Order: sequence, then C-alpha cells, then structure tokens
Amino acid sequence: MSEDTIFGKIIRREIPADIVYEDDLCLAFRDISPQAPTHVLLIPKKPIPKLSDVTSADKELLGHMLFTLKSLAEQLGIAEEGYRVVINTGTQGGQTVFHLHMHLMGGRSLQWPPG
Repeated sequence: MSEDTIFGKIIRREIPADIVYEDDLCLAFRDISPQAPTHVLLIPKKPIPKLSDVTSADKELLGHMLFTLKSLAEQLGIAEEGYRVVINTGTQGGQTVFHLHMHLMGGRSLQWPPG
C-alpha cells in the first residue's frame, strides 16, 4: 500500500467526511474547502498516489470513475448547466494529497485559466 493519506483515512472511516456516493471501487465526498458551490472529490479505493502512477490495469477503474462523475453531476444538479473535472498531478500540478482524486466543480460560471 502507498503512504497513508487523509483520503485513506476517509475510506476507512477513521475521519469523517460528507460522503455523497460510494461503491466497491470509489468514494465521493464534499470538499472541505470548496472552490465552487458544488465541489466534490472522487477517489479510488485503490491507493494510487497520482495520475502518472496508473497502469494499464487501471483502465477500467478510471473509466468507472469518469462515468461516476457524470452520474454525480446529474445527481447534484449541475449536469445541465455544465461543470469542470480536474485532476491535479504532482507538486507543480497543484496536487497536495498524494492519493489520486478528481475534483467535480459546478454551480457557477467557472473561469479559465484556473491558476
């Protein structure tokens, strides 16, 4: 297992989170520092540190996560107007928790470039 992170502790229910979705492969919860009215993080239960660490064995998991994001956007009422999906990878990419995660953000007009 990779180095333990706050996300691993959320998966194991060692620390609380506002969970909005869970299945056998992934877990989604509201960001504690939201950057948009709707800001949810989707994490795999498999501990993958960052996107650049995925392998061909992870293709099905990644596809499942993207489909789950689409479903969450519908469930959370942001699919119609639009939303953003972000994956920060590595320190210079803005990643601060080294457990792969996808940000789902919406509920307002999002500007570009983001950072």
